[in-house]
Amino acid sequence: MYAVIRTGGKQYRVAPGDVVKIESIASENQMVEFSDVLAVSGEAGSVAKPSRAKVTAEVLSEGRGDKILVFHLKRKKQYKKLQGHRQNFTEVRIKAIEADGKTYTSAN
Repeated sequence: MYAVIRTGGKQYRVAPGDVVKIESIASENQMVEFSDVLAVSGEAGSVAKPSRAKVTAEVLSEGRGDKILVFHLKRKKQYKKLQGHRQNFTEVRIKAIEADGKTYTSAN
């Protein structure tokens, strides 16, 4: 059982119990709900777009990713520029997938 969700401009394939690093989101309590569900697969070989679906997850941690170096060079013009970037992320564990009245949860 898995679902495809969209958050932070990216799409993620998630299943109950998965730990995923997503774009940084604000959460008051430690639970997050994703309502933008693109597809759900209940059994092997079938993928469908549900009419109503949501994915619930708990926030494990927040942090910053590895440094990405951005290097600009204009050859023959003596121009070089080096810039670093670290993207913020939120690490979540998928608890349950609810689609069209059925609820799928993790074993643990």
